[in-house]
Amino acid sequence: MEKFIPYEKLSKKEKRKMDLAKRQTWGELNPVTRKPEHSKAYNRNKARNWKRDYHEPIPGFIFT
Repeated sequence: MEKFIPYEKLSKKEKRKMDLAKRQTWGELNPVTRKPEHSKAYNRNKARNWKRDYHEPIPGFIFT
């Protein structure tokens, strides 16, 4: 039977072994906080791709 030694008095290596044994994974849960995009914020990609989104041709305007 091992003698009980308080955590504070353990060596660095022993503390590390204990910490690694206790550590677990998050499983299916992703701990990164997410929030929806701000609907009124300027979106560069949307502004750049306006030609692709427009389907009806403008008279006198040539798409390149």
